[in-house]
Parts: sequence; structure tokens; C-alpha cells
Amino acid sequence: MNLKHISIVNYKNIKEATLELSPKMNCLIGHNGEGKTNFLDAVYYLSFCRSAFTAIDSQVITHDQDFFVLEGRYADESGEEEHIYCGMKRGVKKQFKRNKKAYTRLAQHIGLIPLIFISPSDTILIEGGSEERRRLMDVVICQYDHAYADALICYNKALQQRNALLKMEVEPDQALLDIWEEEMARHGETVYRKRDEFVRELVPTFQHIYQVISECKETVSLAYQSHCQRGPLLEVIRRDRVRDRAVGYSLHGIHRDDLEMLLGGYPVKREGSQGQSKTFVLALKLAQFEFLKRTVSSTVPLLLLDDIFDKLDARRVEQIVRLVAGDSFGQIFITDTNRDHLDRILQHSGFDYKLFTVEEGRILERKEAGHV
Repeated sequence: MNLKHISIVNYKNIKEATLELSPKMNCLIGHNGEGKTNFLDAVYYLSFCRSAFTAIDSQVITHDQDFFVLEGRYADESGEEEHIYCGMKRGVKKQFKRNKKAYTRLAQHIGLIPLIFISPSDTILIEGGSEERRRLMDVVICQYDHAYADALICYNKALQQRNALLKMEVEPDQALLDIWEEEMARHGETVYRKRDEFVRELVPTFQHIYQVISECKETVSLAYQSHCQRGPLLEVIRRDRVRDRAVGYSLHGIHRDDLEMLLGGYPVKREGSQGQSKTFVLALKLAQFEFLKRTVSSTVPLLLLDDIFDKLDARRVEQIVRLVAGDSFGQIFITDTNRDHLDRILQHSGFDYKLFTVEEGRILERKEAGHV
């Protein structure tokens, strides 16, 4: 799937932009804070019905404006076009349309335009809490498995209901607790199986990409951790019902799952340098791209690369340049403050590209773009 044309109105600091895009490489150059990342976030929004950085839709509207609009025209590998529209006024529910027809559920849209977004904020996957690593798994699996997304929604609803009962001052209805625990276990075990399969398939690709970037200097691995590994989930949940009642929330379940990230057999959070941590996350996201490309057979995902070269030594930059300039990727959007990095990628590749400059939210195409 390629994004051929995008129109942006009042999205963060981008008041208005209308761009025709290259089917291969789109490079955005500008100083920090000018709007490069906001442009990528607008592209992300058209795939996921939300910003990559905030769950509050009103926060993406330009400060002195009352609405925002995003429109994207896509073409798949057969040339068939898709028109995606999103608009929202402050205080009003957003509208999301595919080919002028509104969705009844936004979840129906997820996966239509698969996408991987790599940004400096991804280091939170290593430094942040387990919810960041669960979201990492969820964002990818939901793009190809709607049954997973449904199970996750049902599990979270049951979890919310059980927690509400646990917080009650009076003794909760035991039959109701039984019902919500059974729902948590049924949907939770579905989520666990699919996460476990995903991690098992992802690890070899992730290790290979990391080895390429680091030139085989370090070994990495991922270990999926879940309460489901302790036995049937229903038994695990019920085992500590008294303790859960005391604290007022559920201590066990797939909402506590984690993904252990290891460098040389030790937690990368403790052992990794800034460069190693960034390489770890970058390799993990590129592995997700390869996984999605294999799994979503109808289309190649979009790849968004935001300021990926910062804090990396020259050798690692060189290996990433070789990877990104290869033939395995579809449409790429890449930002940088340093024109030199982008020139090196373009020199390594032989495909069409477009260059854009970004300044104070204005995005202008540079006419030197073309074919290397």
C-alpha cells in the first residue's frame, strides 16, 4: 500500500499541507521542532485512528483552531485506490471514513494500511513500564488479527468489571466475580497464545537484523513473560482473590504480561549504552516490519523513520543505511536534521525519491527530487 497524496489541516503545528508523494522514498529535512515528526504522526493517524503520542484527540488540533482534517489517497499493489478521511471538531466525536463511508467501529480500520513507526521516543520500550512492551505487541498483532483485537477488548472489559467489584466496600457478589473471572480467563488465554506465537516468530528475525547492524558484536534476545505460564489462567486469577480484594484490583492476568529485553543475557535497560539501546529498539521495529510484510500478504507496510541516526556511531549508521536502502521495503518516510545521512541512503538506492523541507509547520517539496 502506498500513500500517493495527503492533505493536512490544523494538525499540531501544520496548519495546511497538500503533498504528492513518492511511492518509494520521501525525505523530510528540517531543524528540531519544525514539524517533521508531526507530519509522520499525521500519516500514522490515518492508519491507526489515533496519534502515536497521545490518546486525547483534541490535543492534536492546532492551538488556535477548532478542528483538524486529514485525508489520504492510497493505492495498493494492484493499483486500486483507497480514500481515507478523518475530521474532528473540538467537543465533537471524530469522523473516520473509508471511500466516503463512515466506519461503525474504528477497529474495523486497523490493519487496512499496515505501518511501522520508528522514533526516538521508542526507547521508552526499554526504559518504561511493562504496559509499553504490551502495547508494542498489541499494535502489531492487531494489524493482522482482528480476533486478537476482539479478545483484548473483551478481556479489558471483564478486568474493569472485576476491579469494580473488588473495590466495593461491601462484600461483592461471588457469582458475579465468577462470571468476570471466567471471561478474563477465556479471552486472556486467547491473547496469551497469540502473543506467544508472535514473539516466537519475531525473535529470529530480530536477532538477525541486530547482528547485521552491530556487525555480530553483541547477542540479543526477547523473553515473553506471562501469568498464563503458571497454569490455567482461571486458577491463577482465583488463587489470589482474597489478596486482590485487599488491594482493590486484579494482580494476575495478561494485563501484567511483559517482554524481557536482553543484551548478552542481561537486561538491556541495565547493561546497554545509548547506542546499543537505540540499535535494540530499531532492530525490534524493523523485525516487526518484516513480520507484518510476511503476515499481511496483501500489502507491504509503510515504514516511518523519525531521526533514527542520532546517538549511533558511524559503523552502525552505515549498516542501517544499507538495510533501509535495500529492496525489501515498500514506501518509506524518513526525517533528519542532517542532509548527509539522507544523501548516503539515496546514493545506495536506485529508486524514486522526493525531498521536502519543513520549517515552522510549512512543508515544501524540493525540485531536485527524482531518480538516483
